[in-house]
Amino acid sequence: SVKGDWRASKVVGINVYNDQNENVGSINDLLTDKSGNIKAAVISVGGFLGMGARLVAVPFDQLKFSTEPVAYTGTSSNAPGGGGAAKPMSKTTTGSTAGSPAKTSKPNPWYPDHAMLNATKDQLKNMPEFKYSTE
Repeated sequence: SVKGDWRASKVVGINVYNDQNENVGSINDLLTDKSGNIKAAVISVGGFLGMGARLVAVPFDQLKFSTEPVAYTGTSSNAPGGGGAAKPMSKTTTGSTAGSPAKTSKPNPWYPDHAMLNATKDQLKNMPEFKYSTE
């Protein structure tokens, strides 16, 4: 394995956040040139629970990837599972936080936690829709 490389299959599906830590979509696909270099990410934006989403293609170099979970700001209700800050202190919640221990351990070396894109939800929704053309 090549240290520092990511599995494309794991990059597909990760969430995309903007500079305000808003979830603006998720990576639906990666487009490569004929040499295999990734040129664009197809991002699913808008919609709710997969309904009404549309695809837009964003140049891959506009995305920044983070191996750390999103830093939640503001009220603790934004964070999954409530505040989060109190969890490490409590000894009684062991086992009840299903899925969260993976986030507190070291990041997975094979894929990033999320991607960041400097765009608002509206900017992404106003981009031309990406279609898998058969022409």
